[in-house]
Amino acid sequence: MRLYSGYLKQLLLCSALFGLSIAIYGCSFSYSSKSISDSTSSVVSSASSVSGKTKRYLKAVADYTMAFVKSSPPNADYNTFRKGLSDVAAKEGVTNWDQDSLTYTGIGKGLKRANVEGVAYETYKKNFAGGDAKKMQNIQDGYESEK
Repeated sequence: MRLYSGYLKQLLLCSALFGLSIAIYGCSFSYSSKSISDSTSSVVSSASSVSGKTKRYLKAVADYTMAFVKSSPPNADYNTFRKGLSDVAAKEGVTNWDQDSLTYTGIGKGLKRANVEGVAYETYKKNFAGGDAKKMQNIQDGYESEK
């Protein structure tokens, strides 16, 4: 009975996170018609402007990360987080999201929006990046670029 209860709690949390990410993601559709010239970003150092699709993806990842962090217990399930990121990427048409630097930049922006600092920030950064130094740097860049 105890195992079933834990599974039910996890299922409810996943459902709530999915619903929240849909609600947050759905709010960004009105911005999809902005021109490329309106889509400049200091986050992407290799280009002076990014496409609307890229900007939407970055925002969707940041929004999802913020929602996940704010609604998760201290011992967060990182597999659930990765599954949610996979869903966000699929909706935006992003393949190979786990190797895309924008994914990790968006995670950093989301951590900043969630007001995560100190040891908690370092722990999330390391776990979300899987300990990969380049991914951790992308998270740091996103975190520092968020106002």
